[in-house]
Amino acid sequence: MRTGLYDFHLEIKAQMVPFAGFSMPLLYGQTGQVASHKYVRDHVGLFDVGHMVQSFITGPSAERFLEWLTPSSLSSLVPFSSTLSVFLNEQGGIIDDTIICKHSEEKFYVVTNASRRDRDIEWIRSKIGEWNENHRNSGGIVRLEVLDNWGLVAVQGPEAASYLQTLTSYDLPQLTFGKSAYMDIGDVQCHVARGGYTGEDGFEISIPPEHTVATTRLLSKDPVQLIGLAARDSLRLEAGMCLYGHDLDESTSPVEAGLNWVIGKDRRQDNSGFIGAETVLGQLKNGVTRKRVGLVVEDVPAREGAKILHPETLEDIGVVTSGIPSPSLSKNIAMGYVQTVDGFNRKGKEVKVQVRGKPRNAVIQPLPFVPSRYWRGVSP
Repeated sequence: MRTGLYDFHLEIKAQMVPFAGFSMPLLYGQTGQVASHKYVRDHVGLFDVGHMVQSFITGPSAERFLEWLTPSSLSSLVPFSSTLSVFLNEQGGIIDDTIICKHSEEKFYVVTNASRRDRDIEWIRSKIGEWNENHRNSGGIVRLEVLDNWGLVAVQGPEAASYLQTLTSYDLPQLTFGKSAYMDIGDVQCHVARGGYTGEDGFEISIPPEHTVATTRLLSKDPVQLIGLAARDSLRLEAGMCLYGHDLDESTSPVEAGLNWVIGKDRRQDNSGFIGAETVLGQLKNGVTRKRVGLVVEDVPAREGAKILHPETLEDIGVVTSGIPSPSLSKNIAMGYVQTVDGFNRKGKEVKVQVRGKPRNAVIQPLPFVPSRYWRGVSP
């Protein structure tokens, strides 16, 4: 599959690779991954994220429906604010992580992962069928509209806001992290959400299909650089963010993944009613046997699948799910799951990681590795 920017990428000499069923840019021209990564941290870069699935879930009972599918407190969100959330299976495992933006009680903009497209859409449609059957007589019909072919780009970095402000009359300082709005970029109305996948200030911009290429050209002028998947992965890992299929899957709960904060305070009651609640609420109360952690590894980088070992007995106590040499920190960083017995998930705990046939010293680190710089408004 291709995003609406496929030909645009080829035009500017992108190196294309398969990713989540799409042909996506890995690098552009002669610019390497480290240079691209550092440019986003210091300036501003643009990513094509049009492979992600954009949808609207609408209807008189849309809010209650989504509070059944997720553990989030969507009723507490004000219009045009958003939250990271998770769709859970009946066992409390994560079907997918998602951003949910509330436009009103009856309309939600939802972004999910390309790699989970078929699973997500099938799951949501099946649950809509159940919901509508049970709520038909009360007028609570819910609908799913998938925004096929819409563009989605992420403009990320400390100079993102100042550049975007030159292209819109909207007062961007009023749009704080986690908020969204419809605004004209050039002469095209787009849905713009403040946030992203890098830990930097930035915006995710949804563009109507017929305007995707022209608007992206406008958004990618100097000082903006086009950034590919290679730097996107290192940026998100430094920011402590999960990649589905690596750090999250259907056998992993939000409590094990350290995503307790997506479970709303008012959803932590026995009668909260979200799918998977019995398992998740039990884990909140009684704890879990493994937790997602950050690690700094000596000598060489640990990659996905590397075993995390007891520092003395060298018994398996966990596994690395993502790992890179950090361009920002000049250290080998990784994320993975470790047993909670004996506190191996605690900050500063020393462990070993099996890399290239040799146990390497490693230390448990808090996430994120690089402090986030989201725009939350001017302090009083």
